Amino acid sequence: MKLVKLLANLGYGSRKDVSLMLRNGWVTRADGSELGADDVAAHDDIRVDDEPLDPAQGMVLMLHKPVGYTCSTKDTGRLIYDLLPPRFRLRNPVLSSVGRLDRDTSGLLLMTDDGALLHTITSPKAELPKVYRAALASDLRGDEAQIFGSGTLLLESETQPLAPAGLVAITPRLAEITMVEGRYHQVRRMFAAVGNHVESLHRVSIGGLGLGDLEPGQWRLMDAADLDVLFGRAGA
Repeated sequence: MKLVKLLANLGYGSRKDVSLMLRNGWVTRADGSELGADDVAAHDDIRVDDEPLDPAQGMVLMLHKPVGYTCSTKDTGRLIYDLLPPRFRLRNPVLSSVGRLDRDTSGLLLMTDDGALLHTITSPKAELPKVYRAALASDLRGDEAQIFGSGTLLLESETQPLAPAGLVAITPRLAEITMVEGRYHQVRRMFAAVGNHVESLHRVSIGGLGLGDLEPGQWRLMDAADLDVLFGRAGA
């Protein structure tokens, strides 16, 4: 890929902006030698203002999404992109969230610019379990695990029952839910269907991947080993 297009796709500016950067000598190799628009260099050998390039296309990251941020590029208010380097929002292909967490839900959120990988993770065929921790307004009544696990629970305004989901009571008002679907506000609507209300919701894990020591608002790049853990291939 031409150097101008590469840098523009990584969000360093328009092609005009990048051309100016090259003319000004701001793009170099690791050894400090200047790069021109027609030069070819390995991604890891390119520097912009003496800094390594942002990750190449195909990157995947995990974010500990705090409450109050929206998984969108266009909504008003605080967005998940505000927690990332500004250039990440300008990448082409776009850096997208893998599924969504609503504004009032915190926890593990994956993001990638790899469309095929995004589809693989979100496809129902993957059946990746997602674990949520829900704080409830009222005590559990005792039959929720049976109802959620039955495969017959029908949410309001829907015609297709939910796939079986697991529920483990941690305290009378705190429950952990494991499910493979991701319908709109699903956990909140499941508890509403049994007469309860979710006061706070946190996604603990996706597949075999958890947040580890990531604090709210922090993110990190993922590597092949993380993807193996996500898909349950680690140690196979």
